Amino acid sequence: MSGSEGRTPGLFSRRDRAVIAAASISMLLVQMDWFALNLMLPVIARDFGTPTTDLQWLVSGYMLTLGALMIVGGRAADLYGRRRVIVCGLVGFAVVSVVCSLAQNTAWLTAGRVVQGMTAALIFPVAVAVVTSHFRDDRQGRAVGTVLAFSAVGTALGPFVGGAFAEHVSWRAVFLLNVPFCAAAVLLMLRCVKETRDEEGSARGMDLRGAVTLAGGLTAALLAVDQGAHWGWGSAATVGCFVAGALLLCLFVFLERRTAEPLIDLSLLRNRPFVTVTAAGTVSNVVYCLVAVLSALYLQQARGLSPFNSGLVFLALSAGAGSASFWSGHLARRWRPEVLMAVGLVLSGAGLFALTWADPLALYTAVFAVVGVGLGLGWALTNAATQSYVSAGRLAAASGLVLTSLVLWGAVAVAVAATVLEALSGSVAGAASDGSAIEGVLRAAAVLAVAGAGLLVPLIRSDTAYDHQNSGLDKGDRVRGVR
Repeated sequence: MSGSEGRTPGLFSRRDRAVIAAASISMLLVQMDWFALNLMLPVIARDFGTPTTDLQWLVSGYMLTLGALMIVGGRAADLYGRRRVIVCGLVGFAVVSVVCSLAQNTAWLTAGRVVQGMTAALIFPVAVAVVTSHFRDDRQGRAVGTVLAFSAVGTALGPFVGGAFAEHVSWRAVFLLNVPFCAAAVLLMLRCVKETRDEEGSARGMDLRGAVTLAGGLTAALLAVDQGAHWGWGSAATVGCFVAGALLLCLFVFLERRTAEPLIDLSLLRNRPFVTVTAAGTVSNVVYCLVAVLSALYLQQARGLSPFNSGLVFLALSAGAGSASFWSGHLARRWRPEVLMAVGLVLSGAGLFALTWADPLALYTAVFAVVGVGLGLGWALTNAATQSYVSAGRLAAASGLVLTSLVLWGAVAVAVAATVLEALSGSVAGAASDGSAIEGVLRAAAVLAVAGAGLLVPLIRSDTAYDHQNSGLDKGDRVRGVR
């Protein structure tokens, strides 16, 4: 199944490395693009002569469509072919990037970003599934770890790229930078990746009713969270979006229970290890999003660093997260993923506490790297572990479910953190430059990280006892929930 017959056991062939490279470029592209935009908003606002606050939908619109459609994209890949779907997503991402670079007004650019989020939903959940469907042996963890290492690099490299281009080139060039990345990934996908799909589910097709109700419910709920502070949390618009989202999501569950080929395998939600690992990984990613956004504000607004110099500091986070993600596959061969995730969450929590008291910039940068190591472990091992809980026919859909949880709760956390930051600062205009308020929110994130580690303790203890009593049971069966 791996497509690498004749290889030395445990090693990657040239084709294996090409498959990993194709998925890695795809993940890095999506992550880097989103995080690069954050540091370019003031420059875009100046060019279009509009307040920066009016450009919030350049970020929010992208996140809404990406988060709402990832499960749909993952299931489409399972049904119609993982290589086909991700190639379509990459081509679409490149075309829309060119359209965004040519934008003449904010409406044009915002519409482009919304569509770009739709194309990203065909890339982000499918890239990991491409790798896990190619490697169905002991190399899978290392392969997925490598892909997610590049994803983590994209996350932290984004602010550096955005800052550098905003300060020295043009914000339009950042969108054009996506094109060669997309071209390289498409070429590798077409030449080296075999087509895989869920053959049993293909005959029944896509659950369109579930896709529409899920996308609509998530969009309405996220819109309420994203715009609640602006509209007013008790306003008719906010409450209406919350109610509409809840009703649509309830309808989605109702429909999924009655369809022969559901969009989401709801039985996964009854799989305790899957849910626990996903929850802990979501906590880790929430902390990652808070660190990425708030630290960017802190370094530029509170410390007065330029966008470029702030991006240089973010390279420390990239190095820590990237190296941890890369080595997570090797480490998981010696220690259980749940244990490593717990260690990573505790490490990131302790690092965040230290970060809020680190005054010299050199010390801040060093601690930043430690935080990245902890968060990189949580991010990489969440995806690798949860993929082992599902059958080969549901790899992309399961990846979409996990990544949807990570992205959506990350977006919610950033929106909530912005409201809390303004409350602590006592000033909407001055919140972004209030260093003490930002440090207070980051300390709360540190507590959240430690709590995330606590979620894993019962699972670690129960599974350890289980392993002692059932040492002859195949590990793959145990991981897949066979009790």
